[in-house]
Amino acid sequence: MRTITLICLAFLTSIFPASVCAQAPTSTPTAAKADQDRRMGWFRDARFGMFIHWGLYAIPAGQWDGKAIPSVGEWILNSAKIQPAEYVKLQTQFNPIDFNADEWVRIAKLAGQKYIVITSKHHDGFALWNSKVSNFDVMGTPFKRDILLELARACERQGIQLCFYHSIMDWTHDEYIPHRTWDPRKDADSDFERYVGYMKEQLKELISGKYGKIGILWFDGEWEDSWTHERGLDLAKYVHSLDPDIIINNRIDKGRSGMAGMNGEGDWAGDYGTPEQEVPSTGFPGRDWETCMTMNDTWGFRSDDHNWKSAQEMIRMLCDIASKGGNFLLNVGPQANGQIPQESIDRLMRIGQWIETNGDAIYGTHASPFVRLPWGRCTQKTLPNGQTRLYFHVFDWPKSVDGKTNALVIPGLSSEVLSARLLGATGFASQPSRQGDGWSISIPVAAPDDVSSVIAVDIAGEPKVVALAILPDTTGTFHLLAKDAELRGQLKYEEKCSNIGYWIDIGGTARWAVRLQSAGKYKVIADIAAAPTQGGSRFRLSVSDAGIDGVETIVPAGENWCDFKAVDIGTISCPTGDFEIVVKPLSRAGSAVMNLRSITLVPLAK
Repeated sequence: MRTITLICLAFLTSIFPASVCAQAPTSTPTAAKADQDRRMGWFRDARFGMFIHWGLYAIPAGQWDGKAIPSVGEWILNSAKIQPAEYVKLQTQFNPIDFNADEWVRIAKLAGQKYIVITSKHHDGFALWNSKVSNFDVMGTPFKRDILLELARACERQGIQLCFYHSIMDWTHDEYIPHRTWDPRKDADSDFERYVGYMKEQLKELISGKYGKIGILWFDGEWEDSWTHERGLDLAKYVHSLDPDIIINNRIDKGRSGMAGMNGEGDWAGDYGTPEQEVPSTGFPGRDWETCMTMNDTWGFRSDDHNWKSAQEMIRMLCDIASKGGNFLLNVGPQANGQIPQESIDRLMRIGQWIETNGDAIYGTHASPFVRLPWGRCTQKTLPNGQTRLYFHVFDWPKSVDGKTNALVIPGLSSEVLSARLLGATGFASQPSRQGDGWSISIPVAAPDDVSSVIAVDIAGEPKVVALAILPDTTGTFHLLAKDAELRGQLKYEEKCSNIGYWIDIGGTARWAVRLQSAGKYKVIADIAAAPTQGGSRFRLSVSDAGIDGVETIVPAGENWCDFKAVDIGTISCPTGDFEIVVKPLSRAGSAVMNLRSITLVPLAK
């Protein structure tokens, strides 16, 4: 029998339209795509949401039996190997007397977040609502208030879209398998089909209307073998039978490819991909996706986690994500008393201050037409008159030469610029002018916002962008910096050490477009790093994908991932004109191939 009495029992993509699962067989692909576009409209406009991880795990707050337990707060049952029968006793201690749904929603709104995704049930199985099919819910606590209902009413009052996270995995339910290895319950005594029936009944409670029109069901915990692709398709069909308009993330199925969030191979259910704790280097062109991210190192509250990201880092992350066509779901982990940590609130208010001025450059925008920009990011909108508005998010404000005038050079933009203005500024008239293969936009000497200042540029028609080639310096040397690379695959640019890192995909490449006036030979120096025991990966640098005249080397280990070493890896011949320098791994010896800060090509005497 269950340790928790039931009234009745009834971290890890590709995108595949969930509407396909719900559509009748006679629906055409075009009709299915149109249906998905209709359902996804508000999500694509929103761009920024609040994730809330809250439950019984906020009570121990990362501590058990007087000891700090490694790992994120909401995983404490698993991380501390707690017997489920012991863990469920936390239900009698849950009494968040300071919880105020209107205050939570107000904070999200002031931060500029358009939707909230809250954990209706996490992996521990505890329900934050009044569930009719389980006693392991908030009504069995001293608090005895339906948290989701109060939040739904607050969201309706303040115009925020409410969404629910729901875990497929359930550590405390008798019928869920597999049980934890330290759990005395046996898988052979459990009936997974009964668990699936129970989960469907709970989902029906959540989206049948009591909590208003729910925007998203955000599934998680799908990676264990008991959950299959076929079960994912069946659950997507069931959910859409209850609400054909609801959006479903791809974690309802088996195709998210770990933290990268999306696997392009296979007919996986789900409307969008879910990268976790990372921003994909190029986004997922033509597909919907959303990066979920913690503000510190945990989702559920931990009292000892003070490793907070700065507001600057998160604002720039929002700009970066929007520039790649994605959404940003930023997490808060409320304390057991119901209060959002002040550190989270302070950062959200700074983000909201920035959005108040620059929100037009985020909401309703599309991905950048530029592969890269040397000083920041770009988002865009199509205007009703057929023109395009480009929003240039300037992270590195140009330095004025004379202290009186200043200009931002937009390289590679061949479209006709009609006007330019600085968001949030009055009394400043910008003068665009042609410069080389791009445009020069007059700007103030000092940046209005040292985190990201935004310049809105209206152009005729759709943007026309030419490839931005890197030129040699006055000595003929090419400096190929990490921030200027086009990244393909599972790797990303890291601000901390200005390097390409998290290079776990040996099929992933870093590439630089280069322009050379006359052919020549070059010595290649790679500035690379790997932590102790993490060296030994091999990579190849070549001219173009064809691998013309390439050189190979092995990555040396250092003291840490930012202990960079300038390694002479050989000599290559470069042709006249435009070409690419491509770095591609051949093997991975450790957890990642390497960290790469730069490639320098030094001309050799003829």
